[in-house]
Amino acid sequence: MGSMSRPLSFDAPAKDAKPVKKPVFGAMMRKLWPYIWPADRRDLQLRIYASLVLLLAGKVTTIAVPYAFKWATDALTLSLSHPVPGLLAAPVALTLLYGSLRIVMALFTQLRDAIFAAVAMHAVRRLARDVFEHLHMLSLRFHLERKTGGLTRVLERGRNSIETIVRTTMLTAIPTSIEFALILIVLFVQFDWRFAAVVVAMIIAYMVFTTLATNWRITIRRKMNESDSDANTKAIDSLLNFETVKYFNAEVREMLRYDKSIARYERMSVETYTSLAFLNGGQAIIFALGLTCVMAMSAAGIKSGVNTVGDFVFVNAMMIQLYQPLSFMGLVYREIKQSAIDLEMMFDILNKNPEIEDRPGAAPLALTDTALRFENVFFHYDPRREILRGVSFEVPAGKTVALVGASGAGKSTISRLIFRFYEPSSGRITIGGQDIAGVTQASLRAAIGIVPQDTVLFNDSIAYNIFYGRDGASEDEMKAAARLAQIDHFIESAPGGYEAQVGERGLKLSGGEKQRVAIARAILKGPPILILDEATSALDSLTEREIQTALDRVARGRTTLVIAHRLSTIVNADEILVLDKGRIIERGSHAALLAQGGAYAAMWSRQNEIMQAEETLRRAALEEGGRLSIRLSGEPPDRDDATFWQDREAQGDRREEAARADDM
Repeated sequence: MGSMSRPLSFDAPAKDAKPVKKPVFGAMMRKLWPYIWPADRRDLQLRIYASLVLLLAGKVTTIAVPYAFKWATDALTLSLSHPVPGLLAAPVALTLLYGSLRIVMALFTQLRDAIFAAVAMHAVRRLARDVFEHLHMLSLRFHLERKTGGLTRVLERGRNSIETIVRTTMLTAIPTSIEFALILIVLFVQFDWRFAAVVVAMIIAYMVFTTLATNWRITIRRKMNESDSDANTKAIDSLLNFETVKYFNAEVREMLRYDKSIARYERMSVETYTSLAFLNGGQAIIFALGLTCVMAMSAAGIKSGVNTVGDFVFVNAMMIQLYQPLSFMGLVYREIKQSAIDLEMMFDILNKNPEIEDRPGAAPLALTDTALRFENVFFHYDPRREILRGVSFEVPAGKTVALVGASGAGKSTISRLIFRFYEPSSGRITIGGQDIAGVTQASLRAAIGIVPQDTVLFNDSIAYNIFYGRDGASEDEMKAAARLAQIDHFIESAPGGYEAQVGERGLKLSGGEKQRVAIARAILKGPPILILDEATSALDSLTEREIQTALDRVARGRTTLVIAHRLSTIVNADEILVLDKGRIIERGSHAALLAQGGAYAAMWSRQNEIMQAEETLRRAALEEGGRLSIRLSGEPPDRDDATFWQDREAQGDRREEAARADDM
């Protein structure tokens, strides 16, 4: 690949990056509303209606609880001051009413939460699914410029934020607002306007303080999250490159690098907890002042004969009951504010348009002719460096054309352009005379199979990874593809056979084994156009010769483009193109290019010298009666050697433990 602009990431913004915009809650809820109120799910809409009914019933019951407490207190006071036989039954009955109302209140609340849970989790699922689907629609450039660890953290926080916003808004914020209104009405009716005014002033002071303090804390929290993501990304990088760390004795260096990020996270965490203590303390003081004020007013009313002892208990119970939702409002504001930031980053992903999109009216690729043609194609990843400079060639239908050249010449870029991961800067690419920019991407990619240079497997079974080539293929077809790829004997000797797990990104397999799984996957797909992107680069010379016959058989009758590192694999190609610095400098058959004595002939000579040296070493080792100590393929000398498989499994497990950090 060519040089690209400096990668950006979600976790540590560049110094010159624009500051994160503050999300507007109203705009956020408008984006979220289609997920909360799904137009195609009448059953979920009915659940929302039922939740609202239970919400109102629960809040009315909540207001009735302090009344029962007041009535019981007044009845008890009366029975004690006027001991009449049988009068004690009234406070007992009212006490039972008080307890019953609290039970009913709890039942309404829990039933509401249970009914609404399906709505909240459906919203979480739909939005998470849409973001996941959209991520697969975005361009390759987007994914190359993002760090996987930081991106997965954004998705994890965003998914959690959906649930937080939906549940806190529908199950806490709205019910609490209703409860505030009911309490103010009761205080105004039961006492007078002064009580209501004190409570309103207390609520306003509480919410203003909470808003100001929370806004201050959000900045600290954001820095803490950034440092957390930065530390997480560094940990993943280091653990995935475990062997490289060992090669360079860099354990201490990596520890210090990680500790630097963790130290910043430590500082931000301490500030976060300190600011939380300040916020909670201020809220408690404001509420205590309001509570003291109304109770003092009630006590004065008792002294003047306006209020009863039950009123004193009533106002205390009402204020204590108010404290819980009021404290929740502080929590709700903090959670919604933080969740809005996390969710905004997720919506930013949804708002990002794919770099490559189907044109309006794009038709499926017609496969009447599979000839592949590049017509004066220019391309760059970064305008400052051109990767392809006027490349023109044709792969006739059913023929094989090979691309060779030094690393960085642009060979793999050509395969990415064919798949439309990128668009040419100028020129065009056609299949059967159809400009691939004008056909649907799905039909284009369905017609092309590839064995990539760097094979990454799913953390599943060998069978799953081969089946990935064609959804719905039969088991017999899958095993036939494995046989053609010369991997069936290896699979059958492995513990578990086709169900053997390959580990994270296939780390329990050697490079050659992974590449043969990729070849089997391409065979199973059975595409009319085949791209072999250095498909045997991870194989030793002996295995390469064994599998080359299978590749030749698979390519027969297909339009095949071979991107080759080892020239021995493309001697039978119909045409060989030599690429250098983005230009084709030589073209012709193997024999013709050797006869020219140019760049291709020089490459052939160098590779022959290397291959001869490898063969000499191999023969010397065999003559000594020992096993070759350096096996390029990483394959076991004896497929039935149980000790080998135990070692392979242990190595794979260690690599998998390091790789699993990428799922955090």
